[in-house]
Amino acid sequence: MSNLRPALFLDRDGVLNVDRGYVSRVEDLEWIEGAMDCLKAFRARDWLIFIVTNQSGIAFGLYTEDDMRAVHAALQTTMAEAGTDVDKIYYCPYHADGTDPRYRKDCFDRKPKPGMILKAMAEFPVKRESSFLIGDKDTDIQAAHAAGIGGFLFSGGNLANFAEWALASFEDGAR
Repeated sequence: MSNLRPALFLDRDGVLNVDRGYVSRVEDLEWIEGAMDCLKAFRARDWLIFIVTNQSGIAFGLYTEDDMRAVHAALQTTMAEAGTDVDKIYYCPYHADGTDPRYRKDCFDRKPKPGMILKAMAEFPVKRESSFLIGDKDTDIQAAHAAGIGGFLFSGGNLANFAEWALASFEDGAR
């Protein structure tokens, strides 16, 4: 199985883009400092890269899946213009307390559960023991650990610098 590759899992709001509380409009999208450099650095290492994002605003009727898809399309367009990309964006629109009955459920994909990460590992040749997640909430880290990968809590600043620190820490045995 030599074709397995390490993967970087990234939360969206608060890690790749500034968290403005339910970012659902393209005009509210603002990249975190160093986000593109982070993506490019891990792409240059031939890592798989995934976004794993809870989108409970959909379950609460604050925006639609189409609104979210427009934000994701804008993310992907900006990445392409910068010469980088991600392998796939996974999202969970469900919440057990959602006000929209179509999205009101307890879902295995919703972090802190590991569903989105495990889906990526099933769909792509991920080398689990060499992979980790960067998130900005404890639920992100819990999902990473539940999926059997490392997790690092990002509290702001330059994402590229943080990701390099996380990689060095991970290689030294931190989880």
